[in-house]
Amino acid sequence: MLNSRFAAAAATLAAALSLCAAPAEARNVIIFVADGLRSHSVTPEVAPALAAVRAEGVDFENSHSLYPTVTTPNSSAIATGHLLADTGDFGNTIFVDKPFPPPFGSAIAGIEDDDMQKVMNQRYAGNYLGETTLLQAARAKGYATAAIGKHGPTAIQDVTSRDGLGTIEIDDDTGGRDGGHGIPLAPEITAAIKAAGLETLPPDRGLNGGGGAFNMPGVLVANVEQQDWLAAVATKVLLPRFKAQGRPFVLVFWSRDPDGTQHGQGDSLNTLEPGINGPTSKAAIRNASNDLQKLRDALKALDLDGDTDIVVTADHGFSTMSRESPGSAAARFTYRDVKPGFLPQGFLDIDMSIGLKLKLHDAAGVEVHPEQGSYPKHGSLLGPDPTHPQIAIAPNGGSSLIYLPGPDAKTLAPRVVEFLTGQDYVGAIFVNDALGSIPGALPMSKVGLIGSARTPQPSIVVSFRSFSTGCAEPEMCGVEVADSSQQQGQGIHGAFSRADTHNFMAAIGPDFKTRFVDPAPVSNADWANTLAHILGLQLSSNGQAKGRVMAEALKDAGAPPESRPIVLKSEPAANGFTTVLNAQEAAGKTYFDAAGMPGRTLGLKP
Repeated sequence: MLNSRFAAAAATLAAALSLCAAPAEARNVIIFVADGLRSHSVTPEVAPALAAVRAEGVDFENSHSLYPTVTTPNSSAIATGHLLADTGDFGNTIFVDKPFPPPFGSAIAGIEDDDMQKVMNQRYAGNYLGETTLLQAARAKGYATAAIGKHGPTAIQDVTSRDGLGTIEIDDDTGGRDGGHGIPLAPEITAAIKAAGLETLPPDRGLNGGGGAFNMPGVLVANVEQQDWLAAVATKVLLPRFKAQGRPFVLVFWSRDPDGTQHGQGDSLNTLEPGINGPTSKAAIRNASNDLQKLRDALKALDLDGDTDIVVTADHGFSTMSRESPGSAAARFTYRDVKPGFLPQGFLDIDMSIGLKLKLHDAAGVEVHPEQGSYPKHGSLLGPDPTHPQIAIAPNGGSSLIYLPGPDAKTLAPRVVEFLTGQDYVGAIFVNDALGSIPGALPMSKVGLIGSARTPQPSIVVSFRSFSTGCAEPEMCGVEVADSSQQQGQGIHGAFSRADTHNFMAAIGPDFKTRFVDPAPVSNADWANTLAHILGLQLSSNGQAKGRVMAEALKDAGAPPESRPIVLKSEPAANGFTTVLNAQEAAGKTYFDAAGMPGRTLGLKP
């Protein structure tokens, strides 16, 4: 260990050398992810612990979720420091060309699942992300590592550690709950959990209680019991274990709330107000805040707080769900469990099959007949032969990924884009650069979606319409059309609106400035690079679409980098539809605010 004077001098020298060297002292890190937390939803009254970190440490006020604004893409960025162009985690649901074997049996894969990630690794060279994660790099350097919380994104944090002998991984699937196999626990960890009186993992009451069907009543409580259990495992088992081992550690705590409860809340069924601003959603935000406070209290009790950096982020923001579209053909059919006149799941798929005169099949290849009251729930395969689809659609809430896997992709793409520009629920359109320039759409490379990904790149990405209900802070009453199971009035995300891209980000600890508001644009792709710098770790650069070190937030660092606004505009389609992108550039990196057709995208500036 270096003495304090030399450590201070080393830190100053590091700042002068553009932060090329790591701090002299070993650090611990806690990455606290509050799933679905909007930046402006954090107040001292609703979320005192979250607000305290922002006020006492660094407030990243100009923060960004990566687009599409759903969970696993941003989990991959938090884990690796790379944009989706490199990780290939383009959505919670993606198309993978060939079906996986049973029990999956489909080429449309739901990545928010531990077992699916395992088969994804098997197909894509042992690591479907193609990059080293922060936890993997820390583990290789002797750090104790753990990831605990929501299944799917938690396991992505050390995506190649699947045997329970490396990173300690505890989530909803631990122990095979809900039929999942999960990642095994080492016997000594299982024994320690039992010794702490924490044998049974409670169910997720926030999500399972009301987000999964159109006719369910919704939940009116936050996911307190499950998260209390997870927080207890972190504070009573893991942190004391790390302390006793005398090893530095990196711990990821992925809080389901407020996401799960906002998805399923019953405060606003079939009405857009209060939407996700009702008492149940606020209770979910407080639930996450309380868990953060428990972690901070445990660090202090264990005398670890002085050597531990805590970073807090959200994978994405949030909006209220709209199921309305006056022009959709899908909304004119009668479905058993859909309110008359409302959009069913798979509305884009239905409309496209009608508009392009292609047969519609669900993700398993079964033909779907909306005129008979059926609709696809988990993606679609369009064309005469579902084993060789002309079009595959992977739904991701406020966005959908469209794949054109056939040899006619270049001739089919303009027809698909032309169809999309005519739909009243479409907000933004992006086309794979390999398909050429198409009026109405911007290239996918302009939003960080073209790079070294091992998984198949989408051909077209579409964001759905978003708007505000008219409150004083438009982001706080954002609404979007989305393809998901939620009812109108419940919570959703995934679109390219500022309500969904403006996530919460803050940090506190010995390596971060105090009471500092950072005006520079930052994103979820910057966390791993910043923490790798602090810990002296080397992350891979197989792809070049990387975030940056948020140097301005670190102690003894200089001023924030200068930033400049960027506005890109597509050529208009024949009907006048145009995709406009608002972005910012700083330190050689681009950050995406909002994108879409003017008048159809919340937060889009002229």
